[in-house]
Amino acid sequence: MLFLEGLLEYQFLQKALLTSIVVGIVCGVIGSFIILRGMSLMGDAISHAVLPGVAISYLMGINFFFGAVFFGILAALGIGYVDQKSRIKSDTAIGIVFSAFFALGVILITLAKSSTDLYHILFGNVLAVRTSDMWLTTGIAAIVILFIALFYKELFISSFDPVIAEAYGYNTRLLHYFLMLLLTLVTVSALQTVGIILVVAMLITPAATAYLLTHRLKTMIFLAAFFGALSALIGLYLSYRYNLASGATIVLSATLLFIVTFISQNLIFVKKRGGVR
Repeated sequence: MLFLEGLLEYQFLQKALLTSIVVGIVCGVIGSFIILRGMSLMGDAISHAVLPGVAISYLMGINFFFGAVFFGILAALGIGYVDQKSRIKSDTAIGIVFSAFFALGVILITLAKSSTDLYHILFGNVLAVRTSDMWLTTGIAAIVILFIALFYKELFISSFDPVIAEAYGYNTRLLHYFLMLLLTLVTVSALQTVGIILVVAMLITPAATAYLLTHRLKTMIFLAAFFGALSALIGLYLSYRYNLASGATIVLSATLLFIVTFISQNLIFVKKRGGVR
């Protein structure tokens, strides 16, 4: 009741709710492809690699979006280059690049002498979201979902079987970097909501929950978007009601939904096996 009264009274809470739900939806959508391609580590890498861009944007007095996207794309290209041009495996390349970018970002933030901003960047503060941030997040989400809808067939085939995708004439490497660009945009859009540290959880957990419930990609995408939005709603309610960190509460809500689904699926499986016997 208190939360509903706050929604009607406070504009900042309305913006926080809309932004959180949008982030939850788009993270669920892009996260479905990240899980199918086994790219969870890449999502973690890009979420950490954008920190130098955020720091440089802060020092220059411009919107963090531009610097974050630039360094996210730079990290994806760097990981791909090291992986292709050396004997080092992709997981090692990811570890090298993202840790270096993240360390550089921490140093730059320290030079800017803004520990408060660093805390919000790392862990998010959706209750402080501005109108411009809300519309930027909504715009990014719309663009990402539109492109996934337009290139769904190519992403679908290349996610399940890259060899068949190449036989159809698709450029799988280009599709990979295209997905990395979308992942970077989603990561940047989620910074204000859950922060750099926790954004990977929103990319993975709702999609993983949906993965337990279906074998169809389209259904998985819709379920992941639903679980992402529901996590945002529950998390923001708990954050506002009990004065908790918004980003962490949203992520824990997503985790709770996963645990409930996981336990339910295992109980159903056990009952089915018992019935067969």
